[in-house]
Amino acid sequence: MAARAALSKGEMEVARVLSDLKKATVREVHESFPAERAIDFTTVQTYLRRLETKGYVKAELDGRTRVYTPRVKLRTVIRETLDDLIDRLFGGEALPLVRHLIEERGVSDHELAELRELIERLGKGRR
Repeated sequence: MAARAALSKGEMEVARVLSDLKKATVREVHESFPAERAIDFTTVQTYLRRLETKGYVKAELDGRTRVYTPRVKLRTVIRETLDDLIDRLFGGEALPLVRHLIEERGVSDHELAELRELIERLGKGRR
């Protein structure tokens, strides 16, 4: 399958909302945005049409209303987006991204414990 076009920040926001709703009209997606995130109805409509064109969502008519559903799981969208970011910014190497996130954003003691568990579990799988 050919690679899908990357998503803009706004398209990703709309894709996340639609993923949570599973199936929705433009109005339902628009109304699902938090009040503090001022986004116009027509902007949501434009993003949904772009997502459809790029192959991330499909639309069906219910009477005269377009109802959108995801064609691609959000997890896949996130993976593809991160893979592209890692390729472009870090030459395909994931460790520099992980290092950057830890050093620049920091991690809590709880997150550090989770990372240690993950590393230990992954290490056992390679023996």
